[in-house]
Amino acid sequence: MSRTTSGPDDHSPQPLLTLRTALILLLAVLAGLGAGALGLWAGRHIAEALLLGLGVAAGAAAFFNWLIGP
Repeated sequence: MSRTTSGPDDHSPQPLLTLRTALILLLAVLAGLGAGALGLWAGRHIAEALLLGLGVAAGAAAFFNWLIGP
């Protein structure tokens, strides 16, 4: 029996996220975590710090999407 080897084009899995998307999400999460940590450090309640971090993450995602071109 002979075995056939599949080439790189046969059923190759596609990445879940592109490199650009992963970079934008990583930077947005880091910005949100930093803002939330600063909010906690400033003495805000944990819920306020969480909302601050989520808001900053959303704004950072939009900003980095604009900044990092396709």
